[in-house]
Amino acid sequence: MTPASMGIAHMTTGTAFRTPALNGGEPVIHEVGTQRKVIHIDCDCFFAAVEMRDNPALVEVPIAIGGESDRRGVIATCNYPARRFGVRSAMATAQARKLCPQLVLMPGRMALYREVSKQVMAILEEYALQTEQVSVDEAYLEIAPHLNASAIAAEIRQRVRADVGITVSAGVAPNKFLAKIASDWNKPDGLFVIRPHQVEEFVADLPLTRIQGIGPAMEKKLALYKLKTCTDVRQWPLTELVRVFGRTGAVLYERARGIDHRLLNVDRPRKSLSVECTFAEDLAGEAHCLEQLPALWERWLERVERSGWPAGALAPFVKVKFADFSQTTMADSHEQASVEGFRRLLSLALKRENKAVRLLGIGGRLPEVDRNQLTLF
Repeated sequence: MTPASMGIAHMTTGTAFRTPALNGGEPVIHEVGTQRKVIHIDCDCFFAAVEMRDNPALVEVPIAIGGESDRRGVIATCNYPARRFGVRSAMATAQARKLCPQLVLMPGRMALYREVSKQVMAILEEYALQTEQVSVDEAYLEIAPHLNASAIAAEIRQRVRADVGITVSAGVAPNKFLAKIASDWNKPDGLFVIRPHQVEEFVADLPLTRIQGIGPAMEKKLALYKLKTCTDVRQWPLTELVRVFGRTGAVLYERARGIDHRLLNVDRPRKSLSVECTFAEDLAGEAHCLEQLPALWERWLERVERSGWPAGALAPFVKVKFADFSQTTMADSHEQASVEGFRRLLSLALKRENKAVRLLGIGGRLPEVDRNQLTLF
């Protein structure tokens, strides 16, 4: 994808809109013609992927998470070998066993899945102006207009594979609606980009069932009017769509043209920026841990530059997670956010426990600000 071609589709000339305050700072104002870039990241068969990561012998075995009771159980998710038999999420266990008698059912480890999810989301936050986590295994990212969104999506996929040990699929597009569709286009472990000039053609033959909120009942109602694709909907005026389908009609009118003005849903302004790394092998001793600082420092600086925050105003902190999953943090508001500052904090944190280390992180916090200022917009 050519980054310079990215833009907001179908914005009214002379308008502007605001993205809520980013990272505790000023809101981002998107003028007409600015390049809005949205990435949707979706973990591939997430629960099953974590189980296969921890037990490679399961990679070619059809497995499903949840649904232990054959009589009333329901599958939470399954891997791709199981899907080749027709097994799907939300399927009754009894039906899944009929389709795949050799299916291996696993109870699931939610505490572990939540931990892995946090690792994935921490990686995503390093690249985005904003993130919207919509479930344990998927999120939207709003990327700064001057950055190459497709390159960032590719790097995220590589980072998650290397640091977390699972795969994700990514979709890049000018809005949330198209980005989510794109992330599903080349699953698993895929990347699909929808350029702004491709939107109209891409959406034309898209089945209406690909639009979020169009369920079986609405699909039947649409079929009564011979509406199956976005091109079919384009033949109807907005007023008629709203008269027949209510609010859904207005959504259909926009989505059939690739329009989606929804901003990312950010619950609270970010107050810190951090990076972390989980090591394939636990680190033993302070010297080995301190050797990791330069690489973490470089990643953190890149993230600070993308955010627009002044690095000198951030209060540094370090995070250490030990081999037994216990963890500690060390912060000092009077310390400098520099390599030496992080080195001193890390040395102090490591003295708290004499254990091997599985994860290290460094970050900086903004000083407290007036909350009323953060909500002005």
